[in-house]
Amino acid sequence: MFTFTSQTVWPALANIAIALAVFALVILLVVWIGRRRGSTTIALDTTLTLTSVWVLGSVVGAVIHVVKAFAVDWAEFDGATAVYLDWPDGIPCSMFGDAATTMLTCGSEQLTSFTVGDASLGLRLLAAAAHIAVLLCQTTPVAVLAVICFNTLRGRAFTRTLTRALVGGAIAMLVFGIAADLLSGIAATAGLREALPADSEWYPWGYQVTVTPLPFIGALLLAALAGVFRVGMRLQQERDALQRENETLADDTRGLV
Repeated sequence: MFTFTSQTVWPALANIAIALAVFALVILLVVWIGRRRGSTTIALDTTLTLTSVWVLGSVVGAVIHVVKAFAVDWAEFDGATAVYLDWPDGIPCSMFGDAATTMLTCGSEQLTSFTVGDASLGLRLLAAAAHIAVLLCQTTPVAVLAVICFNTLRGRAFTRTLTRALVGGAIAMLVFGIAADLLSGIAATAGLREALPADSEWYPWGYQVTVTPLPFIGALLLAALAGVFRVGMRLQQERDALQRENETLADDTRGLV
């Protein structure tokens, strides 16, 4: 994810353009190396390289989250809570949006992203588990795509390995996606409860847990791809069997002649 901040929009857009250009340059470099080697599967080679780097980066990120849980005394949280922050007094706003001039409408914002200092080990591990679950959910489809490219480049486009990888990816997407949704909210509320006294007005009265439809959609997509590859594997087996029968019939015909 690329994020830049500037006083006006154009410098930020320019920085985004530079970042995207560097990313495109890396892709072009991989394509150029593939062409020099005489590869006829440039798209698959490039995808395999990028997905492999992504998976490796995710593994490093997961290790960093675990090490950080033991190495530092603070924890970062990013999840929904039942705590809402009041509108700051210094920012003018209209209560019902009925001002005579253009003005912000007063409201409250849910507290979702924050850091707790001097957190207990258990809380730090819970925060790390939430971050790792999000990371694994995001990496699962990329890892499945890497497996597809790897096997296709080796002439094994329709095999049980790919269908099993897709089914396993669908299960992992569902499990990690639901775990990411649940753990993020649970960890955020636990962080507030550890940092605030029970009689504080900001003390969360309950856990707000949410499960989004994205894990289910991702799991369905991977399961559908598994079905497509399974049909392709069956058609390939039928074609190979028909080809063997034709070859056997041709041999028999030559023997009779």
